[in-house]
Amino acid sequence: MQCGACHVNTHNKGIPRMRKTLVALMLAAASTLAHAEALLKEGHPQNYTVAKGDTLWDISGKFLTSPWKWPEIWHANPQVKNPHLIYPGDTLSLVYIDGKPQLMLNRGTDRGTIKLVPGVRTTPLAEAIPTIPLDKINAFLLSNRIVNTQAEFDGAPYVLAGNQESVINGVGDTIFARGNFAGADKAMGIFRQGKTYTDPVTNEFLGINADDIGTADKQAVDGDIVTMVLTRTTQETRLGDRLFPTEERGITSIFQPSEPSLPIDGVILDVPRGVTQIGAMDVVTINKGTHDGLAEGNVLAIMKTGETVRDVVTDEFIKVPDQRSGLLMVFRAYDRLSYGLVLRASRQLAVKDRVTNP
Repeated sequence: MQCGACHVNTHNKGIPRMRKTLVALMLAAASTLAHAEALLKEGHPQNYTVAKGDTLWDISGKFLTSPWKWPEIWHANPQVKNPHLIYPGDTLSLVYIDGKPQLMLNRGTDRGTIKLVPGVRTTPLAEAIPTIPLDKINAFLLSNRIVNTQAEFDGAPYVLAGNQESVINGVGDTIFARGNFAGADKAMGIFRQGKTYTDPVTNEFLGINADDIGTADKQAVDGDIVTMVLTRTTQETRLGDRLFPTEERGITSIFQPSEPSLPIDGVILDVPRGVTQIGAMDVVTINKGTHDGLAEGNVLAIMKTGETVRDVVTDEFIKVPDQRSGLLMVFRAYDRLSYGLVLRASRQLAVKDRVTNP
């Protein structure tokens, strides 16, 4: 009897364990389903055919409430060559694997069916689609840069003279530059010191905006003096203008939409095109960079700074809360500053609006 009782007790103990396991599985399934529902955008399509002019950001936004969370539904197939590229005519289908939503790609030109990572490497626009409208930033990337320190700016090669000491007017003119050109490319950008940025809270030096003046090609080297010919100008070149390697980043740029790896609490410092009101597809300068954990492709929420109003009851001046009013993507990160492209704006934005994790 004693052994029988032991047998019965041992058997009964297994029932609660099975129940606990089933409950845990049910809870896990419910949690997965809830996460999928929160991740997917209400009214999302089941299928979408990629069209010319689409961007990865636009397509992700058709399926997801937060387009920068694309890694959660896009996966690479290592058997497929170049799985990062999406082409016009390809069809994306939303499927569920083990209860999780995933996007499957049906190649539009008989390339088979693969799982896709939008790794955002781009080829010419006539082929694979880009992550964001690169035409909005390509011209900007040709002509704007940040110099991290005053010493770096002052130590750069400079324009020594023009041909026959004349004023330098434009394309085709010869200039003479002096400085250390070791390792420099044939083409050099010509810049003039512009705004010096400081942190609005700590007054810490953040960097110098170098104003684009033009581009020149090296022709001959004689010691530390280099003969150059102007190939592009935006305004008259002056003696003392500085030369830096060009930061030309064309349509082959790589941008991977992602959340910052660290908490970010910054502000919009400037709008390089010289306006005060900011909208979608505008480029802005923010006071955070690689030193703060930012990387190219990071997405940030823009918080519209709340106004200070008078309380008519107490006669106090009270600042109302900041409101989320847009999104931007960092496309060029320096040490303590970054350039970002405003992707969304639900209202007019301005310098001093905050940027933070999305």
